Amino acid sequence: MPATPSHGHPHGHGPDPDAPPPTPEALARRRRAVWLMLLLLVPVGLATVIGLVVLWPGDEPTPAEQVAQTFVPPGTTYPDARVVSLQELPCGEATCATAVVEVLEGEGAGDYQQVDLQAEVVANGVAEGDTIVLSRVAGADGGVSYGFSDFARTTPMVVLAVVFAVVVGVVARLRGLAALVGLAFAFFVLLQFVLPGLLAGESPTLVSLVGSAAIMFVVLYLAHGFSARTTTALVGTLFGLALVTVLGAVSVDVARLTGLTSEETTQLLTFDPTLDFSGLVIAGCVVAGLGVLNDVTITQASAIWQLHEVDPAMGWRDLYRRGMAVGRDHIASTVYTIVFAYAGAALPLLLLFEVYARPAGTTLTSSVVAEEVIRTLVGGIALVLATPVTTAVGAFFATVAGTATGAAPEQRISALRARFAR
Repeated sequence: MPATPSHGHPHGHGPDPDAPPPTPEALARRRRAVWLMLLLLVPVGLATVIGLVVLWPGDEPTPAEQVAQTFVPPGTTYPDARVVSLQELPCGEATCATAVVEVLEGEGAGDYQQVDLQAEVVANGVAEGDTIVLSRVAGADGGVSYGFSDFARTTPMVVLAVVFAVVVGVVARLRGLAALVGLAFAFFVLLQFVLPGLLAGESPTLVSLVGSAAIMFVVLYLAHGFSARTTTALVGTLFGLALVTVLGAVSVDVARLTGLTSEETTQLLTFDPTLDFSGLVIAGCVVAGLGVLNDVTITQASAIWQLHEVDPAMGWRDLYRRGMAVGRDHIASTVYTIVFAYAGAALPLLLLFEVYARPAGTTLTSSVVAEEVIRTLVGGIALVLATPVTTAVGAFFATVAGTATGAAPEQRISALRARFAR
């Protein structure tokens, strides 16, 4: 008896009810593709785990942390306080102020204190009822002194974070929430492994590479699920990270980048002059490449497998050629993204160079700008080369795995024609 025709709407994912069951040959191709993926990724995964175990920092304070503690008096806290009254005072050509504040938390909660506010603080707008952050320093004689530390930003930042999470959850649903969990894991690795490892004097190259690989293994599968597409993207991302590391190391060495180009690195130098600041430039290249590499590789992997589902008979060469047509457009737009992202982050620095009116060649080759330029170029090269690698890997795995349902190509095409004929 012939099967009852199905009148449901076709979907791009899931098995085709009209297609015949997978043949033994198709199942064998699938198993072979899975084994090839495992042979490629399992050693990398094991190396990442071993690297995490070997390089994981201990609980002892690093030399930089020990020195930094001497810059801050022991027992210093940073309580919130509410501005009760404000009296503005002339401060040269600007305006300073004296504020009476109520301490809202900590040992001195409920106390009223008088603090001086500098001109730049008053210029940013301080009014009665505002919440600010104080520094509370306990003196050796038992006295306590208070000073302005910063503006309180907890509420707007929490609200913005909640809105961000809600928007991601509503629009991307479970996949978006999984991405947020992956983002939390990424920050855990950065804060608990990468940053302490760098301060502990470990190789910045190894620490950043191992940490980034661990992040990608978890984030990609968590956000996109366990599938051939995700595995394809992971292979391309790991290739890109390795390429960024190699190119970054060579470029930093050839260009003789010291890494001492900002107030932050100069401060770190006073805390621990033994840190590898050139290595920190390489680590910055690797960490900066995480997001953009992930974006490009997951897009390429998805494009390849979508093309394969549309036409399972398409061979490796055609899959690669059509996938690269998508990849070239993505490369063009992402290169702009990288350059403008770095330009935006370095905008105050670029304004200073504009004020000084230095020759363009001198400006571009100065240590401060050269570091950003080389970081941008290294990331761009890795991005561009990761695209054809991801495309080739995806086309190879898709071809080896056979059709999406295991049917022979001609059977699959016949079933699709019959569906659309209805």
